[in-house]
Amino acid sequence: LFSFHTAESEGGLYVCLKTFWAFSRKFVELFHQKTGNSVFLHIQTTKTPIVQKDSEPPLKKPTILGIGVEGGFDVDKPKYEFTHVHQLVILPAFSSIPLPATLPPTIQRSVDGVLAATSAEAQDAVAAWTAPLQESAFALSLIQTDNGVKIPRSGWKCTMCDMTDNLWLNLTDGTILCSRKNFDGTGGNGHAKAYFEQTSYPIVVKLGTITPEGADVYSYAEDDMVIDPLLREHLAHFGINMQAMTKTAATMAEMEIELNQSTGFEWDRITESGKEKECLHGPGLTGLVNLGNSCYMNSVVQVLFSLPEFAEPAHALHAAIADRIPPDPFADMRIQLAKLAHGLLSGEYAPPAGTYPLPTPPPLFKATQPKPPSA
Repeated sequence: LFSFHTAESEGGLYVCLKTFWAFSRKFVELFHQKTGNSVFLHIQTTKTPIVQKDSEPPLKKPTILGIGVEGGFDVDKPKYEFTHVHQLVILPAFSSIPLPATLPPTIQRSVDGVLAATSAEAQDAVAAWTAPLQESAFALSLIQTDNGVKIPRSGWKCTMCDMTDNLWLNLTDGTILCSRKNFDGTGGNGHAKAYFEQTSYPIVVKLGTITPEGADVYSYAEDDMVIDPLLREHLAHFGINMQAMTKTAATMAEMEIELNQSTGFEWDRITESGKEKECLHGPGLTGLVNLGNSCYMNSVVQVLFSLPEFAEPAHALHAAIADRIPPDPFADMRIQLAKLAHGLLSGEYAPPAGTYPLPTPPPLFKATQPKPPSA
């Protein structure tokens, strides 16, 4: 709660079985004194690197827009085996009961719940992130005009210009229109978006990506790629049989992967993949994990903490971080700022054995991912 210690840190973590807040050894006794909470689950985790074999196949090119997941961008980190030691600890004497053991049902349920959550996290040796899709709010109520339009399996062309690739079918009236223009001058002429602004017909599907498994669907009203649970029916309205369609164009995910691998967004360049890196240690030398889509945020944070006028008062707050424990400390600006300042500036997380970077949860920053222009 008050530091970036994890179960892998020296001394492990103490999880309060009343609040389910976790503390390092440094803070758990202080928390007990202030609250009277005395029953804690102690978790100590040891991770051992798995030696990579020379015979292992080379890394494959990514096939989905994801980080640290199968088919996504590799994070160039070793994989680990985890060993866990669990104890029930009673304060203030730090009396311990090795687990598993026979416990009162209420305590056992709490322990089981914590361990289930912990094991799921511990097995994730790298930070994983993928771009999730949400079901469109307009899909189930989409009204399709009965205008007799039937779409052929190929040979498409924009209704408003001569574009024949990167075309999108409007699922309301069957109009075929081109995509937006890219920043480098390539792409379409923006007729699909202009048509939405004129008609408010919200959902389009990218022609050439339709297969029996699905297709790229975009909602202008929601300004995002979406899921259409009635896609099969919506396409059938215009004579398109999904079972008979084959992929002939790049999906948006493939275009985003290509963009991430191109100059400016290349994952290997961002992470300096394959290069020998010198581990620095000491006060002020702790870094922030860069997920490839959080670098701008990280830069702002690091610039702020490079300014003595900002960093020193923030770091000074940590000395009294546990003096006042609000009902929701995770939303308390004072506590979180002091925690971050101590993590970056103290040197506690950049020991001589190598830098211990602060974890940055991927889901919080998925909206900052670089994207090519959409439909």
